Amino acid sequence: MGLIIAYIIMAIYSIALLLIFFYSLAQLNLLVNYLSHKRQNQTAPKFNLLDPKEIPFVTIQLPVYNEEYVMERLLENIAKIEYPKSKLEIQVLDDSTDESVVDTAKWIKALQETGLDIQHIRRTNRQGFKAGALKEGLEVAKGDFVAIFDADFLPDSDWLKKTVIYFKDPEIGVVQTRWGHINRNYSTLTKIQAFALDAHFTLEQVGRNSKGHFINFNGTAGIWRKQCILDAGNWEGDTLTEDLDLSYRAQLKNWKFKYLEDVETPAELPVVISAARSQQFRWNKGGAENFRKTVWSVISAKNISFKTKFHGVMHLLNSSMFLCVFVVALLSVPAMYIKQGYPHLDFVFTLLSFFVLSTIILFVCYWFTYKSIQGSGFDNFVGYIKIFFTFFSVALGFSLHNSIAVIEGHMGKRSEFVRTPKFNINNLTESWKGNKYLAKKLSPNMILEFALMLYFVFGMYSAIPLNDFGLFPFHFMLFLGFGYVFFKSLTARA
Repeated sequence: MGLIIAYIIMAIYSIALLLIFFYSLAQLNLLVNYLSHKRQNQTAPKFNLLDPKEIPFVTIQLPVYNEEYVMERLLENIAKIEYPKSKLEIQVLDDSTDESVVDTAKWIKALQETGLDIQHIRRTNRQGFKAGALKEGLEVAKGDFVAIFDADFLPDSDWLKKTVIYFKDPEIGVVQTRWGHINRNYSTLTKIQAFALDAHFTLEQVGRNSKGHFINFNGTAGIWRKQCILDAGNWEGDTLTEDLDLSYRAQLKNWKFKYLEDVETPAELPVVISAARSQQFRWNKGGAENFRKTVWSVISAKNISFKTKFHGVMHLLNSSMFLCVFVVALLSVPAMYIKQGYPHLDFVFTLLSFFVLSTIILFVCYWFTYKSIQGSGFDNFVGYIKIFFTFFSVALGFSLHNSIAVIEGHMGKRSEFVRTPKFNINNLTESWKGNKYLAKKLSPNMILEFALMLYFVFGMYSAIPLNDFGLFPFHFMLFLGFGYVFFKSLTARA
């Protein structure tokens, strides 16, 4: 019986390690694409905005829900967008259920009096959540092109002039820009979030887009061709990441996406771990839901290449890597004892070299994305090493929380769209305490995260009697990661 259990554990352990390795190889291929990418924006056809006949009508949609702390900042910023007023409409899609509605209406009225075409659109219910609000706004949108910004985004005044010009190419359905971070250096939590997002917005978006593979509209800081949205079947609220869902449906219909790495759209990162938890849960569950909904359409599509299918499947499996990592972590302790008790299974541990190799590949990939934004040089490389291993440890600490989200997504369990609380905080002198949108209850996962922290202390201790220290660094990082997530959640500090 013991041998059968050992075989089962080692089989699951091996499969998870191999999946992580395949994912890292896909990332390596994206790095090659990224480094070989020649910027094509100079040669792309563009609208001539100096010619009034070529200036397209644009609708800006601002989907908001209980955003008391950032609404004034958002509206002041959007009002500064440089674009002919006769060709611009702004829709504030306000699903709020609190007193922020009153202030929002007041600020919108003041902007209307300046001659700005800005509408306050309210719904009687939140059906479809953000997707439902966008869809309802689209029904009355005047623009042929629709730009979307979440409440914490602050586009530069010339943002539209830099993006809408690329729709001169009739095949382009979406132009997406890179996210910036106005509070990157607020805390360790914001630094690692910025680090992870930077990798997505450089390595992954450029690496896929440069070779014609599928990318995703990131829910904000991008602009859609209205015809593309309608042709792809319009917004649907049956997943928590409606942006990824519509992106894939549009690209399966042969619409092209254009990603602009050089256009940065600043935004605010969550400064409290409870807010980061809710955002991570939504993104990871939504990713799994979209895998369930879309993967067969990608695999069976006749109009895309095998390589695009491969990258599409790996993209849809992004969030599922947390589940693989969690499985590897959880089984790594019993695996040490199996190695001692069943020497004939020792060959399986050569697979551990795949995990080490996967880590090295990610280390190299992320360095290129880090230096593209932060710069190279010895000091920056030392800083990179610190942030990479901090990010890696905390990502391991989030693996239980994110794995639960992934499992729910794959199983089709429905849940409410929980918006990430916004803070309007840029530096350490400003306090987030008292933010009324923060979750009041502690996450029930915290008990398990504390237990896992102790479990990996046991894993480190086990190395001594077993005289096997190969997994000690891994268990130490897991201990740090789960400890960080547990204690930061307990103290509710960023």
